[in-house]
Amino acid sequence: MQDNKKQYWLKNLRLMLVLLGVWAAVSYGCGILFVEQLNAVRIAGFPLGFWFAQQGSIFTFVVIIFVYIWRMSKLDREHDVHE
Repeated sequence: MQDNKKQYWLKNLRLMLVLLGVWAAVSYGCGILFVEQLNAVRIAGFPLGFWFAQQGSIFTFVVIIFVYIWRMSKLDREHDVHE
């Protein structure tokens, strides 16, 4: 039983680190570090770097929340800790 809890927690931590890494890459990387390269591409008349800095990171964060909910529900069922 103790090993099951440890595995559950390790998988939860791994999922959080991956999702936070994606969030950091999109918000910091695309919005600040690579903004000049991304600005060469335009979407609906707006430079892609500007779009990521203003809206893309927010959209990505909302998607990350739904991915986390979906993966944690699956993980909860795998470890029989679901409601």
